[in-house]
Amino acid sequence: MTRADAQAALRNPLAFIAARWTPDPRTVRRAALTALVMSVVIVVTGGAVRLTGSGLGCPTWPKCTDDSLTTTSEMGLHGVIEFGNRLLTYVLCAAVGWAIVAARSQKPYRRSLTLLGWTQFWIVMGNAVLGGIVVLVGLNPYTVAAHFLLSSALIAVATVMWQRTREGDAEPRPLVGKAVVQLVWFLVAASVLLIAVGTVVTGAGPHAGDSSEVARMPVDWEGVAKLHAVLAWIVVTLTFALWFVLKAVDAPKGPLARTRELFLILLAQGAIGYVQYFTDLPEVLVGAHMFGSCVMWIWVLRVLLSLRERPEETAPQPSPVPAQEPATSASIAGPR
Repeated sequence: MTRADAQAALRNPLAFIAARWTPDPRTVRRAALTALVMSVVIVVTGGAVRLTGSGLGCPTWPKCTDDSLTTTSEMGLHGVIEFGNRLLTYVLCAAVGWAIVAARSQKPYRRSLTLLGWTQFWIVMGNAVLGGIVVLVGLNPYTVAAHFLLSSALIAVATVMWQRTREGDAEPRPLVGKAVVQLVWFLVAASVLLIAVGTVVTGAGPHAGDSSEVARMPVDWEGVAKLHAVLAWIVVTLTFALWFVLKAVDAPKGPLARTRELFLILLAQGAIGYVQYFTDLPEVLVGAHMFGSCVMWIWVLRVLLSLRERPEETAPQPSPVPAQEPATSASIAGPR
């Protein structure tokens, strides 16, 4: 590498890499999928921190203790669990960074894909700061809820990026009518409300995230849990209605398949939810329910994204050149 190359790499490392590497489209898709998987992993491991009472295993932030950046032997298993979850944030950053580099290096350059990668990066950075605030305020349940909702936003952006890596950049073409699209948007809105109320169930429930006394949201936990169940049934009903409508209008296979998959996921998630409710919220089932929430949210978005297709953008065809008249035509040849 020459001195000029080194200076160029320092000025704009992404452009430097893109000029020298063209990833295979499968590599870009795998990079986007890796970022999506890691966004789910960080949610599940964050849930493990709370369910094992390790939320204050590292009692301060950004260091683990006032005197140590990492966990110490005196802090025991709780410190290891909490610090391990913090380390996974770096793994998530690496996965998102790989997705950004792969998208930026793809030929032809797709600006929208790169922007989706950068959006994930800034959400991760914001959630890392919010996670630190959660620790500093002693696991305040409202900050914990905001932490989870921001993670759900990260999953949404990662899902869209993964879908976009398998599409072109032409204008989207709808595969169903406007009425079906509106029904799906109702489904998305109900799912968002379901997730939001789920954070209230968590904030009011018994799993505070620490073995010591932690403040809970001042609402009736069982009442909110029942509201959460009602919203879940609304989402299930909307999904079944969507499947019925898609069958009636003879919709393409893509929307039908995604809707059928979502319906099965919702049934499994509902079964876990009812079992955990009637068995006094065992930690393993609560963790499985958190994972199911992430998968459900991904598939709701996949249903929405399956309602249109985006083919490869084609270059405009040059307009045909009109035939020229012979130079000896009567208009210019003059009288004979």
